[in-house]
Amino acid sequence: MRLLPAEWHKQRAVLMAFPHKNTDWAEIGLEKALSPFIRIAQAIAYKTLVFILCDDKEKISNMFCSTFNMVFIEINTNDTWTRDYGYISILEDGVKLLDFNFNGWGGKFEASLDNSVNRKLHKMGYLGTTPLESIDFVLEGGSIDSDGEGTILTTSKCLCNKNRNGGLSKEEVEEKFREFFGTKRVLWLDYGYLAGDDTDSHIDTLARFVSKDTICYVECRDRNDEHYFELNEMKKELESFKTLDGKAYNLVPLPMPSPKYYNGKRLPATYANFLITNGTLIYPTYSVKEDKIAGEIFKSLFPDREIIPIECSRLITQGGSLHCSTMQIL
Repeated sequence: MRLLPAEWHKQRAVLMAFPHKNTDWAEIGLEKALSPFIRIAQAIAYKTLVFILCDDKEKISNMFCSTFNMVFIEINTNDTWTRDYGYISILEDGVKLLDFNFNGWGGKFEASLDNSVNRKLHKMGYLGTTPLESIDFVLEGGSIDSDGEGTILTTSKCLCNKNRNGGLSKEEVEEKFREFFGTKRVLWLDYGYLAGDDTDSHIDTLARFVSKDTICYVECRDRNDEHYFELNEMKKELESFKTLDGKAYNLVPLPMPSPKYYNGKRLPATYANFLITNGTLIYPTYSVKEDKIAGEIFKSLFPDREIIPIECSRLITQGGSLHCSTMQIL
């Protein structure tokens, strides 16, 4: 029987890919672009091994004061969002790594190098004898969230989009998830989006499991904000969901960060894009007043973990945030 673990399951490592001169990050200058990635890697390495994909491992490793718990690997990539093209780890007679197709979020961006990362890395031996299964199905890691008990939380705007697998129905997606992950059920959000988001509403920007019976979600209280209607309809959907035991979920609202802009466009800032690693909770901040509020919420949700904030304003200029730039490996 297959199982897709929750993110708080014990992790072997976290996969990251660093900006290089052939990525869009070069537009803001590589030194500026690399800064948040270095901070994120350092925070993860505090308790968990980090695999860092890069174009020049000597150059990148020399940027760190300490390379404890870090492995630098030279592999060509199109971009840095390993959440969406990295391995999805499942449990099936031990750990198995799944390699799905990645098409650049519905053909929006070139992704052929990113789509080959998992197979190349596996051949290099960094993952030992852990089996790899390649699956002819387009799926990004940021589009699904698991409670570790057989429930997947996701959005119809992404998973049922014609630009992924030709436009599957919810029932067809659910059948695939039973095959891939041993899923018992899928909780579908039909509402919710962030301005500036290229992912067609990935769940990891909107709502996340933090335990099997608790979901935190982005809340918008400003009636004049463009997100108000969609996010409040999303809240109603979350309120209608029940746990496997038939109880209402504990719902914890996360504040909507004050708007951030780049070249006149609103950026997809969200506190839902946090990362759970071994013993830590790492969350994005944006140099706005809501950062402190989010931090206090995370401290209350994860009293036994080290809570680490990372300034991610530069990350969102390219459409993603902290969670998007990482993928845990079991």
